[in-house]
Amino acid sequence: MSEVTPDLVRHLASLARILVTEEEVQKLTGELSVIVDSVASVNKAVSGDVAATSHPIPMSNVFREDIVLPSLTQAEALSAAPDSAEGRFKVPAILDEE
Repeated sequence: MSEVTPDLVRHLASLARILVTEEEVQKLTGELSVIVDSVASVNKAVSGDVAATSHPIPMSNVFREDIVLPSLTQAEALSAAPDSAEGRFKVPAILDEE
């Protein structure tokens, strides 16, 4: 059985700056107790020799190798742009800055 008490729930609610009614305190006390007990039972079931995993199936990197290939030159990339300046795409300003 967990040590979640109504006073603890009130304390946690005040730390989180959440207003709770007395009815909610009673409900949350029971719900949090179930959660804490469930986590404790899972911790008991796992022995120390089981490696932590993020996925139940072993996975490997599925990305292809990064290979540099010939690409457009700066002039070619900018040739189809509606507007460019100083070797860059020129777009309308979205901020009140210059």
